[in-house]
Amino acid sequence: MGKQTGFMEYERRTTPERDPAERTKDWENYKAPMSEEEVKKQGARCMDCGVPTCQSGMLLNGVTTGCPVYHLIPEWNDLVYKGQWKEALKREHEMNNFPEFTGFACPAPCEGACVLGINEPPVAIRTVERAIIEKGFEEGWVVPEPPEFRTGKKVAVVGSGPAGLASAAQLNKAGHLVTVFEKSDRPGGLLTYGIPEMKLPYAVVERRVNLLKEEGIEFVVNTEVGKDFPVSRLREEFDAVILCGGAAVHRDLQVEGRELKGIHYAMEFLHSNTKSLLDSNFSDGKRISAEGKNVIVIGGGDTGTDCLATSLRHNCKSLVQFDIYNQKLPVRNEEENPWPQYPIIHRIEYGQEESAAVFGKDPRAYAVMTKKFVGNSDGQVKEVHTINVELKIDENGVRTREEIPGTEKVWPADLVLLAIGFSGPEQELIKALEVETEENSTVKAEYGNYQTNIEGVFSAGDMRRGQSLIVWAINEGREAARECDRFLMGTTELP
Repeated sequence: MGKQTGFMEYERRTTPERDPAERTKDWENYKAPMSEEEVKKQGARCMDCGVPTCQSGMLLNGVTTGCPVYHLIPEWNDLVYKGQWKEALKREHEMNNFPEFTGFACPAPCEGACVLGINEPPVAIRTVERAIIEKGFEEGWVVPEPPEFRTGKKVAVVGSGPAGLASAAQLNKAGHLVTVFEKSDRPGGLLTYGIPEMKLPYAVVERRVNLLKEEGIEFVVNTEVGKDFPVSRLREEFDAVILCGGAAVHRDLQVEGRELKGIHYAMEFLHSNTKSLLDSNFSDGKRISAEGKNVIVIGGGDTGTDCLATSLRHNCKSLVQFDIYNQKLPVRNEEENPWPQYPIIHRIEYGQEESAAVFGKDPRAYAVMTKKFVGNSDGQVKEVHTINVELKIDENGVRTREEIPGTEKVWPADLVLLAIGFSGPEQELIKALEVETEENSTVKAEYGNYQTNIEGVFSAGDMRRGQSLIVWAINEGREAARECDRFLMGTTELP
């Protein structure tokens, strides 16, 4: 695959990024297109490795390894190297309905499992993936493909995130009449309102949704099933239901002063920003603003990074990101985190890079635990009190964090954003449908089967597996559609 000596001739290069200080002045995508010639070189680095672990999606020690949708990565790398872009696009779509979503916003576990990555920088798989789909749209190769026949069966998909969209796309291909319900005013779920504009432009989501509409899928927005659309109608009007409502219940931080004004969940902040941007270019004044404020982001993951980047574009006064973990090593620990596991290493993501460009330093503070919030006489947060912690593991493997005396610190704060993840799905619809749940509140449905305890009701994505990656949501949405089709027709040809 690729050029036999390509990995020796060409260095790894990824999609170029715009100047970090300049890009904070707008909401355009922070990455710039790579030339076709350079993309070909990146495809050429793909080796004829025999066992392409990049496409062998699985969990190793609880961490995603390889691509969960089993992307035909070596094949489309080879085709790009040879200049056969249209054929590469066909291969890309064969296993992934939405390569643009993963190309823009996936952390690329495929690259962590790349064989070349054992002792060299891995193939820039996500860069090639994104280049293929973008060229496909530019050339007009991505067009609506409605089914040739209709089965007459009606399926309701609840939730329009990546799992819901993947389920809908596959079931529509099988000829079923699909209706997607979305409680927000725009389809896309967290693709739309959870990932900011400069990272995943809404136009990228919208163009795919428009294609799905042209293929015959109906989208019903501003409609919460169980509230605006009765559960009784759901069961009466549809032959099957797939629950893809995500895991929207935020993890909270129950410490003294949590009730103070100015403390928000990260998704409240990001949602209000994107909606105000799309609705009015911020003229409606309906966003949570970081302008002129001392901002504290609690949480070291991708959502926390998105909060950093958004706050910078608001022109915040200062910016700090708390990470409960110690700073990671620059290279993987081969004993605890061997290849092909996803490399757990220190990374400088786009938000940290931008913060360093604006304020002169990385915004992160490591091994920091929040002890309390302190407010002013108006009930507005003004300080965050913290202490450093040390991770301890006892003889039974139980992990605890011990506070380190003398490391107490007070941080000025006008806006605090909680980016510590989600605890599970909302329960109202689940209870109304009498669907069984796991101990962690996710829907009980076996992976690979996706059938709940209620006949004809399936579940996929974060609602079933808990907070996870876009690529896992697409995987589960596709597979749930397959099982739903089998339930409706007795057999299925969906992959």
